Amino acid sequence: MATRSRKPFDLRAQPGFLFIAMICFFMLYLPIVTLVVFAFNAGESVAVWQGFSTRWFQSAWHNSQVQEAAWRTLYVATIAATGAAIMATMAALATTRTAGYRGLTFKYAFINQPLMVPEIVTAVALLIVFSRFKVWSGYTGIGYVLLAHTAFCIPFAYLPIRARLESMDLTLERAAADLYATPWNAFRRVTLPLLWPGILAGYMLAFVISLDDVVITEFVKSGGQETLPTYMLGQLRRVVTPEINAISSVFLALSILIVTLFFIVSRKRN
Repeated sequence: MATRSRKPFDLRAQPGFLFIAMICFFMLYLPIVTLVVFAFNAGESVAVWQGFSTRWFQSAWHNSQVQEAAWRTLYVATIAATGAAIMATMAALATTRTAGYRGLTFKYAFINQPLMVPEIVTAVALLIVFSRFKVWSGYTGIGYVLLAHTAFCIPFAYLPIRARLESMDLTLERAAADLYATPWNAFRRVTLPLLWPGILAGYMLAFVISLDDVVITEFVKSGGQETLPTYMLGQLRRVVTPEINAISSVFLALSILIVTLFFIVSRKRN
């Protein structure tokens, strides 16, 4: 007697799935669309439309506080993403280019732990540690923000780099070793060119994470070290104008651009 093959379970075929999905996307993206629309509001209200204008983009562009915070944000994100990509590459090489051993799974969990710990917990822990260093050393510069962002971004850079390493064929590296290449030459001429897309993807992901981080920055920074997200948070406590919408819209466009590049770079190549 022939057995009837079961069809695979398809969630999309369930009654009401499309309707619920549309509602979820509507509730998720409606506030973002509203924010972008009111960035072009001619009036000073963020809730009443008073005509189309780009005055708030011009206001943000000529605002010295916004300029200073924006440059500081880009500086922190660039340094943090660079440091995170370098350390994530070393960690990925150490955990993939080795034979399996007891404790390797623990190392995976240890590196990725910041992804599962609430960000507020990490922020409070960094605040406690860095406050001690500030008292002992007397240094209150932006280096603490750089260290905090770098440490927080390492797991985000590690994931695409490790995924790229695991998908790479070891044959070429072994062939280089058989041809008497030193470990450094094999890495520089074989592993690194193949790994470069993963490193770039990890760098861009870490850059985005650092770019819009507000919780850790708010806890770690000292006076006069405002980044753009913390500046916006401070403005929301005062008078809210569409200038905040304009800054948020630029942030959104930049994030979409970087995420798009991340998708193009990190997608699987034949």
